[in-house]
Amino acid sequence: MENSLIKPDDYITLWGIIVVWAAMSIYLEQKYQWAARVSGAIVALVGAIILSNTGIIPIESPVYDAVWAFIIPLAIPLLLFHVKFKKIFKESGRLLFIFLISSIGTVAGTILSFFLLKDKIPYLDKIGAMMSASYVGGGVNFAAMAAKFEPPGEMVSATVVADNLLMALYFVVLMLIPTLAFFRKRFSHPHVLEVEKQTGENENSTLAEGYWKRNNISLKDIALSVGTAFLLVIISFKAAEWLGSIIPSGEDVSFLLNLINALFGDKYLILTTFTFTALALFPKYFESINGSQELGTFLIYLFFVVIGVPASIPLIIQNAPLLLVFVAIIVLVNMIVSLVGGKLFKYNLEEILLVSNANIGGPTTAAAMAIAKGWKNLIGPILVVGTLGYIIGNYIGTTLGLWFGIIM
Repeated sequence: MENSLIKPDDYITLWGIIVVWAAMSIYLEQKYQWAARVSGAIVALVGAIILSNTGIIPIESPVYDAVWAFIIPLAIPLLLFHVKFKKIFKESGRLLFIFLISSIGTVAGTILSFFLLKDKIPYLDKIGAMMSASYVGGGVNFAAMAAKFEPPGEMVSATVVADNLLMALYFVVLMLIPTLAFFRKRFSHPHVLEVEKQTGENENSTLAEGYWKRNNISLKDIALSVGTAFLLVIISFKAAEWLGSIIPSGEDVSFLLNLINALFGDKYLILTTFTFTALALFPKYFESINGSQELGTFLIYLFFVVIGVPASIPLIIQNAPLLLVFVAIIVLVNMIVSLVGGKLFKYNLEEILLVSNANIGGPTTAAAMAIAKGWKNLIGPILVVGTLGYIIGNYIGTTLGLWFGIIM
């Protein structure tokens, strides 16, 4: 806004604020327990809301558009580079099945929640796309769906606030469940029993700091990570543009053709598919690159800062309560389907809770829970399986978003 202390065309200052606050959010999350509990994403978001609502930074600027146009597409392949497909099927086959059952819970919850609230919350078709993708994958899928369906910025911010508040509450529930007699009687829990045999362990750092250990990253790693990500973005976006132009669409063609056009002309879906294909074809190349997950995660933190900027606090107060109900229904159905499916197929309680966590919060939060609980044998497999959500999340979000859009 023109009244803001920093003007919309003061690009270097605005870029500096976004990058510095993203860095501070990561630092606080890894340094202090309160920030780790809240999550760095919320710290980044709330800081941006304060800066924009107090008139320090403008609500609109080409700098924010650049984050949507360039930063998010780069983050998607970077966060997928560390996926090891052989491990998904070899080491984590058991978890993979229950993860997919949990994903069905997310889809069912989103559909139920949409039909219950579609007349009460505006842009719920777009929000449903974002949340279903996010609650199968993670923040990168939320970002991709937000960029694709383009809901108003204030609705994105309100959704993020509701989502993160609900996730924080759900993680507390997930941490408590293994301590409750009701669940212990009905599910096997070998990892809990193994930990209970050991005496107290000291935790000198936050979970975030423990997970993001110092990595051996070279100049070549940075060059190959960024260079490969840019190459995949260029090829994918050009391919999507070409496919979108040759597949018929519009009011005078069938729904099926419109759906095919939307899927194959979607630059984020094509980017996900091309990255997936590259990983399958050149696994050794991607395994040799260190630091891509760190770079991708940092870029996503820039996104969290930017989506907080257009948030109007009065609008969030108006919209977040109903949005909280919307996401709560999705999470509740996911938990019920995960527990019932896990019980039916004789999964351990720890495995069920971790895959539900991986769906709702992403693989890193699931790994953080496994670390916190001392379930050491499940840390690697849940990280591997949880990354599958990054791959399928965009497909689920796009399909549901297009369907919801027809109904709205």
